[in-house]
Amino acid sequence: MSGKLRLPPLNALRVFHAVVRHASFRQAADELLVTPQAVGQQIKLLEDTLQVTLFERRGRSVEPTEDAILLSHYVGAGFAEFAEGVRRVTKSNYRNRINLNASPYFATRYLMPRLAQFRETVPGADLRLTTMVDTPDFARDDIDVSVQWGYGDWPDLDVSLLVRDPKVICCSPAIGAQIETAADLTRFALLHTVKSKRLWPDILHHLGVAQGDQDGSIGFDDAATMRRATLQGMGIGLVSVIDAEEDLRSGLLVAPLGRDALQTMPKDEVPGFYLLAPRAHLRVKVVAASHRWLLNQTWDSLPDLLSTPLAAIPPHDA
Repeated sequence: MSGKLRLPPLNALRVFHAVVRHASFRQAADELLVTPQAVGQQIKLLEDTLQVTLFERRGRSVEPTEDAILLSHYVGAGFAEFAEGVRRVTKSNYRNRINLNASPYFATRYLMPRLAQFRETVPGADLRLTTMVDTPDFARDDIDVSVQWGYGDWPDLDVSLLVRDPKVICCSPAIGAQIETAADLTRFALLHTVKSKRLWPDILHHLGVAQGDQDGSIGFDDAATMRRATLQGMGIGLVSVIDAEEDLRSGLLVAPLGRDALQTMPKDEVPGFYLLAPRAHLRVKVVAASHRWLLNQTWDSLPDLLSTPLAAIPPHDA
């Protein structure tokens, strides 16, 4: 019996989970409807049981130690599994429901044309689709799986790349007429979405352009707004290939450095759309089936939307 691990009280772990999320004893107490003193007692009990220090006080806030950060990943995953199990067992009408969240761009450009196929592949599933620019809180927002734009850095989730989202440097013809080299890009506002602050620095570095001390960029909430700003001549945008094809064909935008200027970007510097899910959710049959369907799609093949290859579009005279 001496070698058997003694688990700390569940209530102490629950309090710990709240304190980590709020970085405050008082805010954790407000959530749990107890006093800050009661929170402090539970944290002390947990520290005594584990024989480690979990928090250091910083004025009115508390800062988790390295041990606390490590523990929080496992405790958070554990409570997520508890919540999922209770929800699935107690809500019989929820068992066949799949709450799918996706970034607005992925939902409209990639997912919507395939929804009929999804219903054929996963019959009986009650699909609920929502869109969100930011990564959802899976428990709070009642989300089963999500597709989000980024670089794959979601350490606490099951993460799979669905399709990369390479960009084309685009601008209005008037701005394009003033760009002869990559260095000329920094003379204009560099447009981006707020989730892609690293994209322009990576691209400028790839092109051998020094960005300088001044940040001449403008951030937008979503790709659609950034694209409209590019069309209105507010600056130089990074437009997804699908949209770039439409705008270059129509002549509304030009690619001043060429359509293939970014094709040799390192793979880890090219963002993409990733399928995210708490691991506990994948143990539910309907969620696992939906997750498997999303993984098995060939997302980079969109014949209805990409009838003409980008390289086949004739150059536009600026």
